[in-house]
Amino acid sequence: MANISAVNPSTGEVFAEFEQLTDELLEQSLVRADAAQGLWKKEAIQARSELLRSIAREYRERADALAKDVALEMGKPIKAALGEIALVASIYEYYAEHGPAMLEPKEIPAHATGKAKVRKNPIGVLLGIMPWNFPHYQVARFVAPNLLLGNTILLKHASICARSAQNIDELMNAAGVPEGAYSNIFASHAQIEQLVADPRIKGVSLTGSDGAGERIGALAGKHIKPVVLELGGSDPFIVLADADIKKAAAAAVIGRCNNSGQQCTGAKRFIIEDSVYEEFIELFVQGMESVVVGDPLDDATTMGPLSSEAALVELDGQVKQAVADGAQVLTGGSRLDRPGAYYPPTVLSGISAENRVYYQELFGPVAMVFRVGSLEEAVDLANDSQYGLSSAIFTADEDRAERIAEDLDTGMVYINAVSKSAPELPFGGVKRSGVGRELGTYGIDEFANLKLIRRS
Repeated sequence: MANISAVNPSTGEVFAEFEQLTDELLEQSLVRADAAQGLWKKEAIQARSELLRSIAREYRERADALAKDVALEMGKPIKAALGEIALVASIYEYYAEHGPAMLEPKEIPAHATGKAKVRKNPIGVLLGIMPWNFPHYQVARFVAPNLLLGNTILLKHASICARSAQNIDELMNAAGVPEGAYSNIFASHAQIEQLVADPRIKGVSLTGSDGAGERIGALAGKHIKPVVLELGGSDPFIVLADADIKKAAAAAVIGRCNNSGQQCTGAKRFIIEDSVYEEFIELFVQGMESVVVGDPLDDATTMGPLSSEAALVELDGQVKQAVADGAQVLTGGSRLDRPGAYYPPTVLSGISAENRVYYQELFGPVAMVFRVGSLEEAVDLANDSQYGLSSAIFTADEDRAERIAEDLDTGMVYINAVSKSAPELPFGGVKRSGVGRELGTYGIDEFANLKLIRRS
């Protein structure tokens, strides 16, 4: 079978290789997961809860080594990688603490005689298809609620982060996850399609591009299987005239450059009211130029390389096309002259709806800025997108911001802050940003059989 290479994007060097599974070994993984689910769903909820606590402990104890591998294989600065590991541990702890109450039967007042309740039961073996940009966090928000619920999991991770995928598998074993309840699979695209179609797979969760979501969603629909699709985003970041402009500009830099701009909830389209546009742009450009780009293992680095040379080439091509279509570069605009997949924080202005980049997702540290004359124009521009994941509003009047939030076609709205995950907060979007929710009380329902039981 073909090898999977782990490549350090800072240097371009291959530092590890892994083999894809043969069809025979993949079948064995599926058989084990199917057999394990029959036993795992019968475990007491407290035993499943304690397992999540054990996983969290393993994450905290292994944090340094796990974070280093994240930095090596996809370029996340070591401090940010450690932050991701801490968030992952908190997700497992959250479901261990609060999940059992979420699974308590819910009584339903019956208008006729008798009693009714809904129980949340597992549905079986789930397939998770995960991306590289948050190698541990993306997995945790899918795995934690579903292990607690009693489902078992086959996990196909992105090839870019194969080392992290292996680390998770080893961590799960060390934490005491029963054989077959969680399995990492180095599978090909063709094998994944076979799994989605297999009747033993009862549900599919994918985090990735909207193109991948189309393909997996269509295949799951063909076989009548529930899906959660967490896809792309081109998040609007609205700054109104009464906002604290210094705070907004500083938040804008973080929102655009976190994880080298490679996150679906990264602020990407900056929509600024006319009267504060010049002030915001000056501070924003200064902030983007002050970002420390460098070796992700250096504590002084605030932004590492892009995940791969291919990702850099794609982003650089989008920027060049945007300029050809009339955009102006306010800072950045071409790859850095150094080894590795390094691209500078970049700001583009003068982008019209006719510019091809206007409706695209820029998955890297490139910001599009827009000047608007009114709140209505800002909201219209924010909603003029095929995506609807997250959004931000900066204003001194937070009550007004809540009213504006009602008009934004996004799954999440942050007021005077950029998007930030927490275990209790539901995550998900609308339009081509996907379907379903993860985290919080909502995340445990997506792959549950909400079983009605009525007594006469």
